Amino acid sequence: MTAEPWRLGGFGLYIHWPFCAAKCPYCDFNSHVSAQIDHDRWADAYIKELDRVAESTNNRVLDTVYFGGGTPSLMEGHVVTRIMDRVRANWSLANHFEATLEANPTSVEAERFAVFRLAGIDRVSLGVQALDDGDLRKLGRLHSVSEALRAIEIAQTTFDRVSFDLIYARQDQSVESWQDELSRALAVGTDHLSLYQLTVEPGTAFGDRFDAGKLAGLPSDDRSADMFQLTQELTSAHGLPAYEISNHARKDQESRHNLIYWRGGDYLGIGPGAHGRLTMDGKRYATETALNPGRWLQLVENSGAGETNRELISRDERDTEYLMMALRTDEGANLEWISQSEKFNLVNKINSLKDFLEYENDALRVKPECRIILNAILKELLT
Repeated sequence: MTAEPWRLGGFGLYIHWPFCAAKCPYCDFNSHVSAQIDHDRWADAYIKELDRVAESTNNRVLDTVYFGGGTPSLMEGHVVTRIMDRVRANWSLANHFEATLEANPTSVEAERFAVFRLAGIDRVSLGVQALDDGDLRKLGRLHSVSEALRAIEIAQTTFDRVSFDLIYARQDQSVESWQDELSRALAVGTDHLSLYQLTVEPGTAFGDRFDAGKLAGLPSDDRSADMFQLTQELTSAHGLPAYEISNHARKDQESRHNLIYWRGGDYLGIGPGAHGRLTMDGKRYATETALNPGRWLQLVENSGAGETNRELISRDERDTEYLMMALRTDEGANLEWISQSEKFNLVNKINSLKDFLEYENDALRVKPECRIILNAILKELLT
């Protein structure tokens, strides 16, 4: 039997910074607006958590660290520096080590890029979201298109690797306007793009507006599907094919951290609301931390741990999660591993879904032309 997926997937560290300058109406992440932040106090708490999680994992080689949020580019430079110094002190780093920080493209935050680079960040992911000023305002973004393009330019001269996000299937957006916008994005010359369809999530401002019948202009399913198909064609033509359902990159420019998730690897999660997956002595655990930033901070300071729950994941749950994540990718799921599952009768399932699935070189994949109905395929495969 092949090695457990986490050994094949790698080992990463996720650090959640929960603060934003404003809450975007589509966002359902654990993000908060705060007028005052004691950066030194937060840095001390992160260092304490890094030391705690390192106690049981310092014999491992760390492949990636990822600063997510929230808006990590709002962190003061010395906080990122202290964290990265402690990461290097607590773990051996892989030769291909990757350190990513999410950023918003305002001019003030872009000025911090040089400090982040000196701290050891080598990859930045910019939340551009749209290349239309009117739509940026609708999305609650605080930057303009010109600020976004300037931030991308600065990032490209500062970091080894640059990615940025765009949201499509927005209100009143046509297929033609998305084609023009995506073409402009591809012309910028980054090696990685994350391209997401707008999803209206419950509990968000957009969700409330939608429930009240006040979120007009959302595209039909057919128009959204046309935009998805166009996205695949344009990115592939420019040398950035989809290596995951919403992520596109040139060869060897994929997000190494996100690949750990999709390959079933292990990752530590620290910070308010951060989740983790950790395999110890052959058993896999799901970890959770306190969601509220103030409570998380107090827990770390007073009890020495921001982790609030560690739950054993059953083999069936582990296999389900692995298959759901791996089939999002172009490389697919390791057949030798999932064939050991007691839950899935894969031979019958694969045969019944043979028009949608393909397998070769010990990997099971969703056919590229069928990825648009990935959720429906997963539902059939996992039931």
